[in-house]
Amino acid sequence: MGKNISEKAMAVIKKMQRNECNESVIYEKIARFVKDEANKQILLRIAWEEGSHCQIWEGYTGIKMKPNRLKVFWYMLLARVLGFTFAVKLMERGEGNAQEEYALLAQEVEESVQIRLQEEEHEQALLAMLDEERLQYVGSMVLGLNDALVELTGSLAGFSFALQDTKKIALSGLIVGISATFSMASSEFLSARSEGRTDALKSCAYTGVAYLFAVVLLVLPYLLLTHYLMALICMLLIVVAIIAGFTYYTSVAQDRPFFKRFGEMALISIGVAVLSFVVGILAKKFLGV
Repeated sequence: MGKNISEKAMAVIKKMQRNECNESVIYEKIARFVKDEANKQILLRIAWEEGSHCQIWEGYTGIKMKPNRLKVFWYMLLARVLGFTFAVKLMERGEGNAQEEYALLAQEVEESVQIRLQEEEHEQALLAMLDEERLQYVGSMVLGLNDALVELTGSLAGFSFALQDTKKIALSGLIVGISATFSMASSEFLSARSEGRTDALKSCAYTGVAYLFAVVLLVLPYLLLTHYLMALICMLLIVVAIIAGFTYYTSVAQDRPFFKRFGEMALISIGVAVLSFVVGILAKKFLGV
């Protein structure tokens, strides 16, 4: 554009052009499979803005960049599996470290100030307007996971020392877990109905699926391993992994703090497991099981 741009600034511009190009395509592709018209229009609007930013940077670099197919595929996969809200918010999080780069460009590129304002304010406001069904039931999923992790972790830890047989522990865990799944799902259904909600069935389904998911993963080590202590250790590691994964998902999709929520859930689940293990020791000693 007829301006002398330093090599350092030009490198930043090329990087931003590449990012804007990728994100424009990702937003547009995600919008294609989003059914809700309001969400579709928000995503298309952001895609247009990202595309216009890319064109501005192209005026400086003189290079017409193509999107990174691998990156586009990855975010499309995330959008399909974990929801489009998670995918786009995770993508926007990647721009959080661009403050210093924009500060550098502001000294040489006038348009960078306007682009930065759009990135920080306008797009974030648009993202906040996204309304995805699965996020409306995160509370139900949290309820199911929390209850499953606390209750089943404690039960399996207690069974581990009381029975000391992985097959018997797995059988006991499955019976307790599946029974608790139906109990938890039906309780959520009745609770939602008593509140006059019309989505009681969906709410109980999300709760039940989350609970059953946890049951299967926690019992799995006892089905695959022969030593009960090794199975117990693997089960506890799976508990931590589930808590970390789900907490990260909600922290990104709902803009919530990660470490505090992760610490609370992990501490409660592991604490209950330790106490239950002690109960198992006492039960075996005094009851002679």
